[in-house]
Amino acid sequence: MGENSSVTAAPPPPSEKSSAIDDALLKQFFAEVSEVERDNEVIRILSCFKLNPFEYLNLSFDSSIDEVKKQYRKLSLLVHPDKCKHPQAKEAFGALAKAQQLLLDQQERDYILSQVVAAKEELRSKWKKQLKKDTASKLKSLVTEGKYDQEHEQSEEFQQQLKLKVREILTEQEWRRRKMAMRISEEEGRLKKDEEETKEMWKRKREHEEQWEGTREKRVSSWRDFMKGGKKAKKGEIRPPKLKTEDPNKSYVQRPVKRG
Repeated sequence: MGENSSVTAAPPPPSEKSSAIDDALLKQFFAEVSEVERDNEVIRILSCFKLNPFEYLNLSFDSSIDEVKKQYRKLSLLVHPDKCKHPQAKEAFGALAKAQQLLLDQQERDYILSQVVAAKEELRSKWKKQLKKDTASKLKSLVTEGKYDQEHEQSEEFQQQLKLKVREILTEQEWRRRKMAMRISEEEGRLKKDEEETKEMWKRKREHEEQWEGTREKRVSSWRDFMKGGKKAKKGEIRPPKLKTEDPNKSYVQRPVKRG
């Protein structure tokens, strides 16, 4: 190759080119955003339903993982405490971070989407009942082979109903979860109390045994003194009856003789 030959640089891959375009659009977007718009976004985020991360990121339920990441980046820069002067910007920023974390967690995402499916089924069942009452709509649904139903589900009215129904179902599930957690906590508390009472019982028993063992010598000494019988019984002291000496088998106890 000659010295004067020029080398043409390879064009950047499509993914890098797309990322550069996105960055340029973001910069232009934030340059045009006013402080009022930032404040309004903080207010919107903080007014969202707490159990639905899609609402925080202002995304539809069928959004992809890439869409979640892009939307989080856009909104987080919009309400970032260093760029937004709203007193609750930090709180809104944290809510967005938590929403993204939930939607990137496959298990959490699947759980939320399963509730969305349940909500859709309820609304579809309600829609079919309405069609039975409305002959014209029913015929239209049959003629269009389901396209009329699809158009209905894509409508703003249906999406709003879906959003509210998902809220209702998530709230009910969360209440059940909390009730179950409360019951588990109560049961754990009861078991802990029983365990502490059992420990206390064994502790008292052990102390009693130690105390009994500690007085063994005293009790043995008292018994020895008693068996010696060297001392007369004190007044009021009860002594064991004597056996008849003439009875070789000592099978009966001699009756005490009353002396005058």
